Amino acid sequence: MSIFGVLMVRESIDQNMRLRTQSVSRAVETRIAFETPLDDEMLERWVVVDDESGIPAVRITVTDVDGTVFSAGPEIDGNTYSVSQNTPSGAQVEIAIAASSLFWRGAQVVMLVLAASVIAFGVAALVAVWSARRLAAPLIYLAASAEQIGSGQVRPRMETSGVEEIDLVAAELSRTSDRLAGRIAAERQFAANVSHQLRTPLTALSMRLEEIQMLSEDEEVREEARISLDQVERLVHVVDDLLKSARKADGGTTEALHVADVFAQQQEEWGPTFKRARRPLTFGDPGAAAVLATPGALAQVLSTLLENSLKYGAGTTEVRVRPTRDGSETGVVIEVADDGPGVSDELAPKIFDRHVTSGKGTGLGLGLARTLVTADGGRLELAQRRPPIFAIFLNAVPPRLDPDVVLPPGALVVVGRRRRRR
Repeated sequence: MSIFGVLMVRESIDQNMRLRTQSVSRAVETRIAFETPLDDEMLERWVVVDDESGIPAVRITVTDVDGTVFSAGPEIDGNTYSVSQNTPSGAQVEIAIAASSLFWRGAQVVMLVLAASVIAFGVAALVAVWSARRLAAPLIYLAASAEQIGSGQVRPRMETSGVEEIDLVAAELSRTSDRLAGRIAAERQFAANVSHQLRTPLTALSMRLEEIQMLSEDEEVREEARISLDQVERLVHVVDDLLKSARKADGGTTEALHVADVFAQQQEEWGPTFKRARRPLTFGDPGAAAVLATPGALAQVLSTLLENSLKYGAGTTEVRVRPTRDGSETGVVIEVADDGPGVSDELAPKIFDRHVTSGKGTGLGLGLARTLVTADGGRLELAQRRPPIFAIFLNAVPPRLDPDVVLPPGALVVVGRRRRRR
């Protein structure tokens, strides 16, 4: 556009100068034909700037047949651009402008084209950002719904986005969730029926074994009855757990949690305990960070880490939030650190294993905490041994997107005693 613009400006100026040259030539030839003397004043009316064409003032020079020179217009210093023509009687007419004027006319066109290009690129960028956000919001919504299905909530709320392709995926996801809901309901019913049918004979068998143990005088028989009774009790516990799982109304409840609400609940719960132990407990500012986790599970994991810090740690216990090392917006790390002696090199590789403890506990807390975090699609790691730093890695809602807008309705919850946000 710049090249064509410069060529058009040059062509327009050249055409205007040729028209002026022809007009001056006809006037000169007319005066010569009628033997009217030439003078400088007759040339002045062709010097005036043409506002429509934008041609600057020109220098007109007429050389008569006898060599007399007549001129009008400003003197031009430096290089010039000129157009000349000879009349039939032999006089010569020349019109010239400064070459710099021609250059600046072209430069103005180039700057105008560049300015228009910048504006066009800016508008295009704004439209691209708007379009990207228009597509990103329903995709994040769809991802949150898929996350809910993956965590066990098989009937997430689906809303149309207005984008046909995304709505097709959402519809198929909804049909999939309905099929999963039917299968899970059938499995729960089956488990409930089996558990109920097994519970009655197991209870009767347990009573029978207790009777044998109490009435038998043979020590060997009583010992075998006791062992059998222990096995039946364990089987009863398994059946009870199966029945509780079958009666559970929902699967997982992974939703978007504001980290600030979780911190406030933990501060309220553990602040007095740490104060009585004369141990400082500080929580960093999480800002508007929101993570995908099960309501209550994250609070339980933090409670386990804070309890371990209170028992085995020393100095200030700090809970803080940071983005993942790669700087992406899809991950958030919650760290719990203190100034204690840390974890020994022998214990560190198996600290999350069940029944592994330093001798002051059952060894179940950290194993259960890792299981809860893993169920939410995250992970719990010992980031540093001495001083100890435990890191909880969770999926995050990108901060540039408002969770209240892009996530399914009711997906934002507030833990603790506060009300649920709709």
